[in-house]
Amino acid sequence: MARVKNGATTKARRKKILKEAKGYFGSKHRLFKTAKEQVMHSYMYAYRDRRQTKRNFRKLWITRINAACRENEISYSRFINGLSKAGVTVNRKMLAEIAIDSPKAFTDLVIIAKDALEGKMPKEQSVSKTSSKKEVKEEVKKEAKKAPAKKESKEDISKLTVAELKKMAKEKGVEGYTTMKKAELLEKLA
Repeated sequence: MARVKNGATTKARRKKILKEAKGYFGSKHRLFKTAKEQVMHSYMYAYRDRRQTKRNFRKLWITRINAACRENEISYSRFINGLSKAGVTVNRKMLAEIAIDSPKAFTDLVIIAKDALEGKMPKEQSVSKTSSKKEVKEEVKKEAKKAPAKKESKEDISKLTVAELKKMAKEKGVEGYTTMKKAELLEKLA
């Protein structure tokens, strides 16, 4: 039996490394040994920097928000604290975009934050901090039941889907609604 050497495999492996090292300075793109070292380091740098990029962008966003806050006579920390107290959940990336693109909208957010810091909460958000999420949900459901149901006109009903119309027919107790077409459902519900 003929002797099998790993020449083709070795050449392919080295070729792959040299291809990844393309563009490196000096012998790092020519010689396999130095190219391999540099490629391994490059992988480590890439891994590290994928995480550092996230940190750097967050720093940038915070810097931009802080600059916009200073123009509106409030510090960054007080602004963020005010937004959290007001229940506004906008991430720093979006806040930075708002600060750059529409300063007027950012000024409105600053006013909301200042009001929350002073204890002036809007009527919709005047829920005590001690109440749990379940209590808040129950209050919202009670308010929804208290609000009078708006009667939909024929135009509004005609815009609904067949599934929504069937649901309405079921609530109103229309018999045979499951087999009806849209026109028949509209006729029965009108």
